[in-house]
Amino acid sequence: MIRKIIVFAASALFSHFAAADDSQITGTQTIQLRALGTFKSGPYDHGAAEIASYDVATRQAYVVNGFANAIDVFNLAQPDKPALVNQIKLKDYGSPNSVAVKRGLVAVAVAAKPKHDPGSIVVFDLTGKHLNTFKVGALPDMVTFTPDGNVILSANEGEPNDDYTIDPEGSVSLIPVGEDIRQQSQADVRTADFSAFNTQTLDPAIRIFGKNASVAQDLEPEYITVSADSQTAWVALQENNALAVIDIAASKVTALLPLGTKSHALPGNGIDASDEDGGVHIRTWPVEGMYQPDTITSYAVDGETFIVTANEGDARDYDGYSEETRVGKMNLSKTLIQAYPKLTSKNQLGRLKVSKVGADTDDDGKADRLLAYGARSFSIWSAQGKLVFDSGDQFEQITAQHDPGLFNIDDDRSDNKGPEPEALALGEVDGRVYAFVGLERTGGVMVYDITNPADAAFVDYFTTRNTEAVEDLPEAGDIAPESIVFVSADDSASGQPFLITANEVSGTVSTYAISVRPEKD
Repeated sequence: MIRKIIVFAASALFSHFAAADDSQITGTQTIQLRALGTFKSGPYDHGAAEIASYDVATRQAYVVNGFANAIDVFNLAQPDKPALVNQIKLKDYGSPNSVAVKRGLVAVAVAAKPKHDPGSIVVFDLTGKHLNTFKVGALPDMVTFTPDGNVILSANEGEPNDDYTIDPEGSVSLIPVGEDIRQQSQADVRTADFSAFNTQTLDPAIRIFGKNASVAQDLEPEYITVSADSQTAWVALQENNALAVIDIAASKVTALLPLGTKSHALPGNGIDASDEDGGVHIRTWPVEGMYQPDTITSYAVDGETFIVTANEGDARDYDGYSEETRVGKMNLSKTLIQAYPKLTSKNQLGRLKVSKVGADTDDDGKADRLLAYGARSFSIWSAQGKLVFDSGDQFEQITAQHDPGLFNIDDDRSDNKGPEPEALALGEVDGRVYAFVGLERTGGVMVYDITNPADAAFVDYFTTRNTEAVEDLPEAGDIAPESIVFVSADDSASGQPFLITANEVSGTVSTYAISVRPEKD
């Protein structure tokens, strides 16, 4: 395995985008990011750096290394020099998907083989000593602690097998953390499932469409965020384009909240829909984007909780069943064809990947609704699932202005989810709250001031990615941020806030300094 420490100094490889007053998107520029250091955890495009978590007491980061089937432990006492100090091997437990650290415990979500069998939450101490293992639902995809550290929660996605002949139920497992977790048993594990919704009439905007699936089988928990008082959890149901609400004390799903769609026909919501249209062409189209968030998080303003989502998008695409198609392969309604005679051409919407599910609203065998995956944005929602803010088409506009070579990876992903926002973290700097959004495909981090949820504002875009370098070399920078962790000034050994990014394709764990820009006179 290749492991190499690289400490970066500021150079032309690292670039900011802060639009000037006469450009389309104007950044407030209250803070900016700067590259500190990076560590190469494994080979290119082998998942050597995925999900990260930070322990305040030891100043250590714990990072899922899928390539090594382990948790890498980094000393960040010097944030500019991340040092690998330990590796927790997981070959005896399964394949790691996620890690969370709290109260001196390291909880790892581990998938079984095959993935549709029950997975596990494996708990270690900070040195990697095994303490306990708890069986949970199929394919635990994300693990977290409540803010008070009293409960471990696992989002058990329950994906089907490739033939779609086995489809486990999705669920959320809750494990109370006692005084000595070593003494706890499987009987302590509680399950919030969706079986009660099998006989209920759901909002039709909640996508239930799996092959021969019940509601409980079809709902697939992806990511969890918990309220500041540790009483309520919100769970992203990505493929279903919805959120679930969980009463933690009761271990019960109390509500399903549909997220609806975003109209790309409206000004400010345009997309570049083709990888064969000769360049960057962000336009409005008769397309609806399904938000379908991956990472979600939350924060409170004046006692009210808001949910923040990175709207990546995802399709069900298996050997035994696929919802995916391209607009050019669809039999479109007369209304669409009359309004857009060349809609199915490759330089318009012909290349765009959309869902067959929900496309034919009047059952006449023709598609009259075009539903694309993801919203190419981040959003802020009320605790009841009402949209408060969406960044519209700013991610594509900003990256296009910043570097057309980076735009949707040189336009190659324009037909399929665009910049693909996935990683997400929130942090308070100098009295203001910021969202840091990682773009999986484009690379880099978008920074927004979300102090006022209804009036969030773009601040900066920062990337270390260099498209002129060979991708599997260090000079290419960080590629495909899978997770971001914000470390506050109080929790940082240097006394300065910084970000940790785990980058799946480049296999790098990197740190970015956060500095406050001086106010202009």
